[in-house]
Amino acid sequence: MAIATINSTEDFKALVAEVTAQEGYREPIAFGIARVDRGQKNADKVLQANYGLINWNENFGSAAVFIKALQEAKCEVDFSGSEFVATVNDNFIKNAMSAFAPYIGEATGDAHKNVQVIKALFAMDDVAKNFRITFLFADEASQSVEAVYLKLYALSLSKVALRSVNLNGAFGILSNVAWVGNTPYELEYLRDNEIEMKLNGTFPTIDSVDKFPRFLQHIIPADNTRILEASKVRMGAQLAGGTTVMPGASYINFNAGTLGPVMVEGRISSSAIVGAGSDVGGGASILGVLSGTDGNPISIGENTLLGANSVTGLPLGDACIVDAGVTILAGTKIKISTEELIKINEANPEANLKGKATFRGDELQSLNGIHFRQDSTTGEIVARRSTREVKLNADLH
Repeated sequence: MAIATINSTEDFKALVAEVTAQEGYREPIAFGIARVDRGQKNADKVLQANYGLINWNENFGSAAVFIKALQEAKCEVDFSGSEFVATVNDNFIKNAMSAFAPYIGEATGDAHKNVQVIKALFAMDDVAKNFRITFLFADEASQSVEAVYLKLYALSLSKVALRSVNLNGAFGILSNVAWVGNTPYELEYLRDNEIEMKLNGTFPTIDSVDKFPRFLQHIIPADNTRILEASKVRMGAQLAGGTTVMPGASYINFNAGTLGPVMVEGRISSSAIVGAGSDVGGGASILGVLSGTDGNPISIGENTLLGANSVTGLPLGDACIVDAGVTILAGTKIKISTEELIKINEANPEANLKGKATFRGDELQSLNGIHFRQDSTTGEIVARRSTREVKLNADLH
């Protein structure tokens, strides 16, 4: 069987209603069609998924069309699990084209992007086994490379908030591969063919070996976002418009990033988030949940300065300063004078810090307007009410 050509938007809506009314139907929270890179040695192994478009809690009519097109192409969709992945074929594409017929002529620019995906596939001579469709019915631990990539895309495209999707098990699903441009190579394949490839001059120039690709291999950033070295941002990072990532000691890991214009010259580890207007100085490190925070995800507030080579292992509020070379961890002993404590309490009335001379770092976490310094005479870490306004150069961001 096949989907008869739909001639009007009313007929399209009727088709969607018919599909969604079928017994057991579940509306996906996310879906998309990806071109996959398969293993050079093991063609059944998917190494990477390139999504031209992902949908997250949107375009449910298109999801229904894709599900119906699969069913008419003799592919039984399993709604019972958290995800479903299938290879698309020419029959699927023809069925989807028939269903989308009323919108084919309008599918350009920002209009009807799922229709644009089908039009692009329809124009190809042979889709073979290179294209896979993924549906997520629940945000549970991923079971496939395609599902992991769908979530990484959702993060990097700001379809979901950082730290809001389930990435459990992602490392175990993705293969460690050699990246040559945007092409992943199985390491075993390279080892098997190393002698011949090197002697005949076809051994590739490897850019990196990792389970994750680089952000810029998949994502087009905002016009006012700058990434001066592609290796500095990992796929699954999220960069708000106006972010600048300088070369050198900078790095932004997956499931980490910025919420507004930010200068990044240091390291933003996985799960760390930096607020708008902040400056992560050269070589500064924001620790991740696996690198010294005891599982406490770190958020840095707005207009905060992390000085060069500083280390921050606890959440900071707005308008804070950590001086160059200073380390602030949950257990760090921090001295505050009586006068400065009064000023910090005034800036943070909900804190109600008690009148003592020494505090643990975690007693000050997420508070606003604190300047962390090191007494050059005693070596003690001290805190005071910040009197400096951190402001990025608007021309650069």
